Amino acid sequence: MTRKAIIERTIKAISQLPEDKAEEISDFADFVIKRYEDHKLTEAIQHLTSDSKSFSFLEIEEDIYNLSDLKEVYNA
Repeated sequence: MTRKAIIERTIKAISQLPEDKAEEISDFADFVIKRYEDHKLTEAIQHLTSDSKSFSFLEIEEDIYNLSDLKEVYNA
């Protein structure tokens, strides 16, 4: 079903409902739109942070300690 057909079918169904039920559907549509916008915003923020170089210094962090610094070695 195409988007246009879905919209036309929904409008037809809403027009047959009493005003209070049509208002409920309008409120639900607002909820779905807000949830979709929040999801898109979250995705955009995740994309920005994953592409960011803010924490790239952690990738080149030098090793502060090595095996010779151990006083005791435990074998598991």
